[in-house]
Amino acid sequence: MLRPSRPRPGGRSGRAPALLVRRPWTAVVVAAATAASVLTAVQPAGASASSGPAAAAALPTGWSTVVNSGSGKCLDARAAGTVNGTAVQQYTCNTTTAQQWSFTATSDGYVRIGNRNDARQVVDVSDVSSADNAAVHLWTYGGGANQQWLPVDEGGGAYHFVNRHSGKCLDVPSASTADSVQLVQYTCNGSAAQSFRVTPASTAPGDVDLGPNVAVFDPSMPSSTIQSRLDSIFRQQETNQFGSERYAVLFKPGTYDNDVNVGFYTQVLGLGQSPDSVTINGAVHVEADWFPPQNATHNFWRGAENLSVNPDGGTDRWAVSQASGYRRMHVRGDLELSDGGWSSGGFMADSKIDGQVRSGTQQQWLTRNSQLGSWSGSNWNMVFVGSRGVPGTTFPNPPYTTVDRTPTVREKPFLYVDAAGAYRVFVPALRTDSTATSWADGAAAGTSLGMDRFFVVKPGASAAQINAALAEGKNLLVTPGVYHLDQTLRVTRPDTVVLGLGLATFVPDNGVTAMTVADVDSVKVAGVLFDAGTTNSRTLVEIGPSGASADHAANPTSLHDVYFRVGGAHAGKATTSLVVNSDDVIGDHMWIWRGDHGNGIGWNTNTADTGLVVNGDDVTMYGLFVEHYQKHQTIWNGNGGRTYFYQNEMPYDPPNQAAWMNGSTQGYAAYKVADHVTSHQAYGLGSYCFFNVDPSVTAERAFEVPDHPDVRFRNMVTVSLGGTGTIRHVINDRGGPSDSATNVANLVSHP
Repeated sequence: MLRPSRPRPGGRSGRAPALLVRRPWTAVVVAAATAASVLTAVQPAGASASSGPAAAAALPTGWSTVVNSGSGKCLDARAAGTVNGTAVQQYTCNTTTAQQWSFTATSDGYVRIGNRNDARQVVDVSDVSSADNAAVHLWTYGGGANQQWLPVDEGGGAYHFVNRHSGKCLDVPSASTADSVQLVQYTCNGSAAQSFRVTPASTAPGDVDLGPNVAVFDPSMPSSTIQSRLDSIFRQQETNQFGSERYAVLFKPGTYDNDVNVGFYTQVLGLGQSPDSVTINGAVHVEADWFPPQNATHNFWRGAENLSVNPDGGTDRWAVSQASGYRRMHVRGDLELSDGGWSSGGFMADSKIDGQVRSGTQQQWLTRNSQLGSWSGSNWNMVFVGSRGVPGTTFPNPPYTTVDRTPTVREKPFLYVDAAGAYRVFVPALRTDSTATSWADGAAAGTSLGMDRFFVVKPGASAAQINAALAEGKNLLVTPGVYHLDQTLRVTRPDTVVLGLGLATFVPDNGVTAMTVADVDSVKVAGVLFDAGTTNSRTLVEIGPSGASADHAANPTSLHDVYFRVGGAHAGKATTSLVVNSDDVIGDHMWIWRGDHGNGIGWNTNTADTGLVVNGDDVTMYGLFVEHYQKHQTIWNGNGGRTYFYQNEMPYDPPNQAAWMNGSTQGYAAYKVADHVTSHQAYGLGSYCFFNVDPSVTAERAFEVPDHPDVRFRNMVTVSLGGTGTIRHVINDRGGPSDSATNVANLVSHP
C-alpha cells in the first residue's frame, strides 16, 4: 500500500540416501509402527503421524525433558543458544527451556526434535555425516534425513534415537557423566549412553504448552540470551510481509534490558496484570529501515501490548501503518509514530505516554482512552476519543477531531500470569462514558479466566477439533500459526473468548465462511487475521445470523484487533469480508483489506465486493479501516450506528470507468448509509483515491447518506493521492473535488 501522495518531508536439507541401518535390537523392526502410534495428538509444530499398533509407552505430546540413562543428565542446548551450530550437550538438569524438547512427526515414524527456545532449531547430525562420533548440534529444520530420528521404545519411558540418514544412535561419547559433553552419533550398541528417558516437562500451573512459535522470557534469563532470540525472530520477520511464520514474544513480570524490534506477524506482550508489571529498559519499537527511504506505509500486522518502556535516549518509535495495534502501553518518555518517510496508521488505546507523541508523517491516527503528556503533528485526519492531554477539535486547521468521552467500549482481553505463576486470561469489563486508561488508577475491572476453560489451539489443529472444543463450552487461545479451515468455526455460547496470539491466521478453504457467531451476549474475538482462501467465500465472518434482533446493550459482543485480507499472500476471494447482523456490537480496531500489492493481486484475481456490511442496530466502531474493495467499502443498514475514525482507500485498479460504475453513477461511495436509516453518527472520516491503472477514473462521492437530521457526519476529508484520479464530492453532492488540481478537500459537517 505505497502512498505516493506527496514528496517525502524534510540448514541444510536434501534427499536422504537409502537407509542402511545397523540395528542390534530386534525392537527396531517394529519401531516405525510403534513411533507412529505414539504421535497421534496435535504436535507443537502441527504434524501428525499415521496410526499403528498400540505402544507400550507414548512419547509425550508436549514439551519434554530427555535424560541420559547412564549419566542422569539432561539433553541441553548449550548456553540456551538458538543459532545454527549450537552444541547439543548433556548438562545437570535445571528445568530451563534449553532442556525442553518437542517431538514432531515427519514420516514413517520418524520425528524431528525441536528445542523450546526456538522449535525451528532441531537436533541435527553435523555435515550430514554417516561416521561414528559425528557431532550433534542444533540447526534450522530443512527436512534433511540427518535431522530426523526414529524413537525406539525400550520400555519404562526410555528410548534410543536412530538417525534416519546414518542409521546410527544418539550417544553420549565414552559414556561420560560430565557436564557440557557434546552428544554424537555412534553405531547402535544397546548401552546406557544411548538410552534416554523422556518425560513431560514441569506441569506446574504456569507451564502451559503455547506451541512452537511462542517465546516466553523471565527476568532470570541472561539479557544476552533474550536478545539473541529477539534478534533471530526479527531477522526472519523484518521483511516477511506475506510469509506464513507467526510469533508471540511474552515477558513475564520483571525488568529487562533489551532492544525489542518488532517485525511482521510478531506480537510482543507483557504478562503482568498491569503494564507496569513488565519494564523494558531499551526499546519496543518499529522502524522502516527495510523499505527505504524509511517508508512505513507497508509496516502492517504486528502489535505491542501491556508493557512499560524506559526508552534509550528518551524516545521510542512506533512507525507503523494499518493492523499494528498499540495497547496498554506505558512509555516513560516520548513516542515517535513515523520514521521520516510516509506512514499510514494507526491505532493506540488504553495507553499512557508520559512525554510527547509526535505523529510526524502519519496520514491519520486514532488515539482512544489514553493519557498523553502532549501531542504534536498533523496531516489529514487525527482523531482522539476519550483521551487526556490531547488537542481540542480544530478541524481542518489542523485536522483534529476530539470526542471527550468514549460512549461504550470494552478493552481487549489479554493473557497474563497470576501470583502463583499460572497463565490466565483477563477479560475487561464494559466501560461507559469513559476517559483515559482502564489501569492507571488501580486494577481494571473485569473477569479472570483460568486456562482450564480454554482450548489451546496449536499449529496442526483442525477445524473439527476447534469446533468440538467450542461445543464443549471451551474458549479458544489460538497460538501463532496459519490454520486452514475445511469447515466453519461456530461460536454459539455467550461469553466465549477467542483470543489469538502472534497474528494467528484463519484461512477458509473451499469457499466456506471462516467463522460465525450466534446472536448471543458478550462474545469476544480478538487478535486474529482472517485471510480469504482461493475459492470464493460468500462471507469470511458473520456476527449473528441474518435477521438477528436480540438486545445486547448490557453485554455486547466485541471485536478487537480483528483483521481481514483478500489477496496479498495468495489470490484470495471473498464477496463480503465481515457481516454484522447482531445489535450493539463493538468493533475496536479493524483493518478490512482487499490487497493492492503482493501475490494474487488484480481486478479479476482477488475479487471482493464489500469489506463491511452492518445490518444490526446500535453498532459502534472505533478505528475502522476498510480499503480497496470493488464496490462499496462499507454499507451500513442498521439504525443507531456510530463510527469514531474511518480510513479508506478506494480500489487502485479499476481498469477503466466502465468497469467501475454503480448503475449510472461513476464509482461507488466508500461509506454508504442506507436510504432507510434515520439515525447515524460518524466522526473523523477520510477517503482517498489512487486510480493507478486509469487515472481518469472518477468517484462521484466518498460518503453517501440519507438527508435526515439525525444522520450526522463530522470532520471529513478526501484526498487524491498524487492527483491520480478524482473524488468529485466529499458527501452526497457537497464538498470537493479532490483531483490533480486540488488533492485535499475537507468538510466540517453534514448536514
